[in-house]
Amino acid sequence: MKTQTKPKKKWMAKGYADELIPEGTDLRAEIRRMAREKNAVIMAHYYVDGAIQDLADFVGDSLALAQQAARTDARIIVMCGVHFMGETNKILCPDKLVLVPDLGATCSLAESCKAEEFEAFVKAHPDHTVISYVNTTAATKAVTDVVVTSGNARQIVESFPQDEKIIFAPDQNLGGYINSITGREMLLWNGACHVHEKFSLEKILALKAEHPDAKILVHPECKGPIVRVADKVGSTAALLKFAVQDEATKFIVATESGILHEMQKRCPEKTFIPAPPNDSTCACNECNYMKMVTMEKLYNCLKYEWPTVEVDPEVAEKAVRPINRMLEISAKLGL
Repeated sequence: MKTQTKPKKKWMAKGYADELIPEGTDLRAEIRRMAREKNAVIMAHYYVDGAIQDLADFVGDSLALAQQAARTDARIIVMCGVHFMGETNKILCPDKLVLVPDLGATCSLAESCKAEEFEAFVKAHPDHTVISYVNTTAATKAVTDVVVTSGNARQIVESFPQDEKIIFAPDQNLGGYINSITGREMLLWNGACHVHEKFSLEKILALKAEHPDAKILVHPECKGPIVRVADKVGSTAALLKFAVQDEATKFIVATESGILHEMQKRCPEKTFIPAPPNDSTCACNECNYMKMVTMEKLYNCLKYEWPTVEVDPEVAEKAVRPINRMLEISAKLGL
């Protein structure tokens, strides 16, 4: 990902020092004011801090964010999430100014699938259709036939003939789950999300024993044994929808704990328990990259219209095709 730098602003290299914001600034009010004046749309993933979700114009999972970016008429898109989301927005909206509050907010899944290595893998299997998760860099998407999210992966895989040879990257847990429910034998890239890899089956079962009336909600990026004890397996948006509509009043949630903010807002009468990771010192499981996005960084990002996300035009031209193919298939399937 190419980025714009402003070397005269030495503080920027240090990650937007908070002391540059005048004391007593109403961050929420100023962010909303600047967004109106600059014709900026603020988009946030469910995994960022709840305060940022609350002031965003649009909150969603990866599929919904991509769909929203494709149709926005704003001059500026501020993507409160990790860097591949900003890249996706820029690829879909090359004429818009795309900003991210912190360029250091990367993604363990995207980092687990380096474009050069993946391209060599693809060339070694020339008879395979390449399906890549949205959690990848623009360069990886550029060697992909169609992009998917956890919300549409199964349906898009099933849109291909049963005997289609498919490479699925980079999440081996999601790919393995789809193989198990579709009877496919996709060739899986060896990648994983550092958040969803850390959930403890033993601790989830202990929570279930303590709360026998609770239903277990699991993201398909989790390991197989955890997926198998779930009452519902689905994308972040699917888990949220299930929690809202299901008659149960208590849920154990095995995905990044940021989603509990929206779940609790939608269902204040229900109880949501974050599934714990293997680390015994933590009661919940957070993505440290998503939590790098703060109100202070968002304020300065809008004020200075920096850092920007730029994607090499040749890479963008190749990467937009599998993204658009995903959006087209999703629309056709009513996703």
